[in-house]
Amino acid sequence: MNDSPHFDVLVAGGGMTGSALALGLGQQGWRVGVVEAAPVAALLDAPAPIGSVADFEPRVSAISAASQRLLADLGAWQAVATQRHCPYRGMTVWDAEGTGRIHFDATDLQVPALGCIVENRLLVRALMLALQDSPVTVFDQARVTGLSPCQQGQRQLTLDDGRELTAALVVAADGAQSRLRQWAGLPTREWDYDQQAIVCTVETTQSHRDTAWQRFSTTGPLAFLPLASGDPADAGRFCSIVWSQDTDEARRLLALSDNDFREALAAAIEHQLGPLVAVSARQAFPLRQRHAKDYIGESLALVGDAAHTIHPLAGQGVNLGYGDVRVLLAELDSARQRGLSPADELTLARYQRRRKGDNLAMMAAMEGFKQLFARDELPLRWLRNTGMRWLDQLPAIKHRVAAQAMGLQP
Repeated sequence: MNDSPHFDVLVAGGGMTGSALALGLGQQGWRVGVVEAAPVAALLDAPAPIGSVADFEPRVSAISAASQRLLADLGAWQAVATQRHCPYRGMTVWDAEGTGRIHFDATDLQVPALGCIVENRLLVRALMLALQDSPVTVFDQARVTGLSPCQQGQRQLTLDDGRELTAALVVAADGAQSRLRQWAGLPTREWDYDQQAIVCTVETTQSHRDTAWQRFSTTGPLAFLPLASGDPADAGRFCSIVWSQDTDEARRLLALSDNDFREALAAAIEHQLGPLVAVSARQAFPLRQRHAKDYIGESLALVGDAAHTIHPLAGQGVNLGYGDVRVLLAELDSARQRGLSPADELTLARYQRRRKGDNLAMMAAMEGFKQLFARDELPLRWLRNTGMRWLDQLPAIKHRVAAQAMGLQP
């Protein structure tokens, strides 16, 4: 690996989005560095075998077909495939306040799966393994403490150990609370949902049947996402849950005993998978929608959660981030072929233009869904239930909706 402190591109944040971007840029021939707070050795640790619900990471991602294709092109998906992961071939969604129900099936779309559920740490591990075999320099156990301009329009990152790194372009992939975004003075438009997402892992008595289950209620959606332990004997009895609830209700649920929580959770999913056998420790995080008004600044670009965060009701957050990666890689590859700097203003402007529209459209759609299902008025209940039944009976339209969500068509 190159130890030079100067790079074409420096990526701040080696998570699921930042490491994918760095890997792709390194393959294009740019001199790339990644700054990551965690030690690489820990990120590369092989996962322990699954013995109980406590052995899964509670935070998982639903990787779309388009995101899987990107990761495969980067050479990272192969490592995911050798670890535990769960392709889901069905998705069932219904309204708790009525009879509306819709089911999507991979067979109808003539694809192997609608997507794949992967623990976040295993996705990062796969990307880090790929980075180890790349020309990218990884500065681990390091935090960025300063961002400043330097000569010839370049940027300088100061690390907590005093090192100073320079690059033509700095990419902020440092999450929703991005300090680089704040230091660069890029404002956001944001609001609090007054909800919390409860996440944990559960063991069920019935198989999840490689299906993602999602129930909407007026206080928030509940998703059961299928997991695979890597042991064929588990018979599909592990699921990751994301239960978004109004803050007061979330606090009440978090205060329940494990037994009472299992009963409340089984009732909330309408016992679709039978009684729950076990539940892991619960975590909760507040839900907030956030969108940067600009994705770019002087010699700076935002990707992933640093640029946008949305409600998790459709599981599209990481896929939007990989959409950013895909487009920024394409634009920077074009710039390299034309002999331009990675910080070329027109190149970055094209990235922003291509991504802002798609991200805003998805964010508006998710906000519309949330508001529609949060209302209990009879006309709205009739509208959403009738709409779900209508869509379920129109295969051509339903398949197009599913294909767009999977990134299989524009």
